[in-house]
Amino acid sequence: METTYVMVKPDGVQRGLVGEIIGRFEQKGLKLVGLKAVVPSEETARTHYAVHAERPFFPGLIKFVTSGPVVCMAWAGKDAISVARNLIGPTNGREAAPGTIRGDYGMDIGYNMIHGSDAPETAEFELNLWFPEGIMQWDQTISRWFYE
Repeated sequence: METTYVMVKPDGVQRGLVGEIIGRFEQKGLKLVGLKAVVPSEETARTHYAVHAERPFFPGLIKFVTSGPVVCMAWAGKDAISVARNLIGPTNGREAAPGTIRGDYGMDIGYNMIHGSDAPETAEFELNLWFPEGIMQWDQTISRWFYE
């Protein structure tokens, strides 16, 4: 089993898509093990997106992600990182396939509603950054109906 970090960005929160997004992950069979809403500090946003620090869009990205609440989530399950990335879809909503979150709701690269970890190392870093208090451990009794 694997755990990944997923964040609904301010545009997704403002558009009222949090419940829809959570529902997609639950319906797929991932287990919610962390959930909170925060308005990110500039420091946390800069740390989260440090890999893009030298890119020209970095200042706008930081301004955007700190502009309002985000919903931070930790999802666990078999291959959770790749499963979450497939549910999310490519960065550009106009190019994302229908049926993905970005394909169904996205029209832009910048306002793309959601972030998901791209690798185990990234997930560990992001989970520690956004959930320093740790994540829940619990037995999801229905999970036997998702995995053989």
